[in-house]
Amino acid sequence: MGVLDLFRDGSADGVRDRNASAWLLPLGQDRVNHGLRADARRYDDTDELDAVIVGCGAGGATMLQRLARAGWRVAALDAGPFWDPDRDWVSDEAGSHGLYWTEPRVIAGENPVPLGSNNSGRGVGGSMVHYAGYTPRFHPSDFSTYTNDGVGADWPISYDDLRSYYGLIEGELPVAGQDWPWGDPHRYPHSPHPVGGNGEVFQRGAFALGITAKVGPVAIANGRFGHRPHCIYRGFCLQGCKVNAKASPLITHVPDALAHGAEVRPDSMVTHIEVDGRTRRATGVHYIRDGIEHFQKAAHVVVAGYSIETPRLLLNSASNAFPNGLCNDYDQVGRYLMVQGAPQTGGRFDDEVRMYKAPPPEVSTEDFYETDPSKPYKRGFSIQTVSPLPITWAEHVAGQGHWGHDLRVYMRDYVHWSCLGALCELLPQPENRVTLAEEKDRRGLPVAKFSYTMCDNDKQLIQAARGVMEEILKAAGATEVMTFQRYAHLVGGARMAADERHGVLDADCRSFAVRNLLITDGSVFPTQGSANPALTIMANAARVADRLTTTTSPT
Repeated sequence: MGVLDLFRDGSADGVRDRNASAWLLPLGQDRVNHGLRADARRYDDTDELDAVIVGCGAGGATMLQRLARAGWRVAALDAGPFWDPDRDWVSDEAGSHGLYWTEPRVIAGENPVPLGSNNSGRGVGGSMVHYAGYTPRFHPSDFSTYTNDGVGADWPISYDDLRSYYGLIEGELPVAGQDWPWGDPHRYPHSPHPVGGNGEVFQRGAFALGITAKVGPVAIANGRFGHRPHCIYRGFCLQGCKVNAKASPLITHVPDALAHGAEVRPDSMVTHIEVDGRTRRATGVHYIRDGIEHFQKAAHVVVAGYSIETPRLLLNSASNAFPNGLCNDYDQVGRYLMVQGAPQTGGRFDDEVRMYKAPPPEVSTEDFYETDPSKPYKRGFSIQTVSPLPITWAEHVAGQGHWGHDLRVYMRDYVHWSCLGALCELLPQPENRVTLAEEKDRRGLPVAKFSYTMCDNDKQLIQAARGVMEEILKAAGATEVMTFQRYAHLVGGARMAADERHGVLDADCRSFAVRNLLITDGSVFPTQGSANPALTIMANAARVADRLTTTTSPT
């Protein structure tokens, strides 16, 4: 057995010993272990759990699996369904709409951010069910941007605090890619996937310009991993991977959590966190399931609803003890919410590219990630291949003013286009925030209002990224280029900080105000880097779980 085979069956780095999810999935045609789900533990509302987790995405599912492994009585409540890939997911762009959080929200500010398909998930697995699979690490510099560059904020933890957890999660997903030279150079457990037409375009243009480009990293199995099959390059990563090759918590952490006694309670919308006004400790959560109101008791509450719903839940949990919202004594809840500037640039080539025939993020570069003293802006951006499917491509092209016959011409030409996407590190600003709107949802709860305005540094970064992408495509031989402006990847809104006047949580992601309330989603990030956040959310959740279980014993 070779080294790569050892990694793939989980014995080289102990994956199966710490997370057997890939081996708990069924062999054969079924994608779900129905027996495991049917026989899973069921708690009563009156049972006092060691922890109740709100949300079962990247941060929630990782906490669930880690706490269950430590012997905790734990349940995760998710507002959406417990997905069955065979029954619920389709290889169709329009048919995947149900994977997104599409309940009403209000957007405002000078640069309002559309919410839904690219930054909000619904159901067990969260937004990782419909993410592209791209899983880079943050750089060491991301944790000290204020000290190093005079912008953003310093985290109360460093890259070294996450390094080992990055490696653990990369093994559990698993991640495939070439040796990574940027940030903290490292290797990946799976070798890189073969490159399709879109990746070849990027490589050709980057080589011509002297830009370093690497294949990966993607959390997509390259070869069999446990009972999960290898990728078949069908191009529907953003629609829920029907073959289970792409990692999401639904298949990478939930099965092992169930096998160790955890409960996943789907279709359960948490509306309010209950806090004892005398002790200022959380006692559990109120939630609605099948139209009936419930209260789940718990010794700890862990919130992992992501950067819109987490602040919204805290603000909706106001009480006599916390009249301005839970954990909001210093008006920090909802502030410093960030998105990444994510322009996409398409290039038209004489030869067919067929950009959809591979994982969307095939090839990437982080040559522009760090602050360049010669530029007028601070921090930077990364670039990766992206592969918008026809509906999204039509929206991009129509957004450039092409309609009617002109739009149909572009759509007939779809297979000749290549597309690159940038992730620009837009800076945290206090007035970019979530508050409660006057509008209410179907349950009578105030919905979130997200106000967002870019600063000059943000705008300069986006323009710089656009220029580089257009240069790469032209260097590769594009005869026409067009750039589409967009955002991606919400983070912030309940950030970690050194003290309660500058954030909501301490370095262990415990609330300063309510010590048995933790948050483990992307809302805890003080800055966002130029990397997709999923891997860092999971690595940080694994770290927080270790910190919690080593200092607190289950009942």
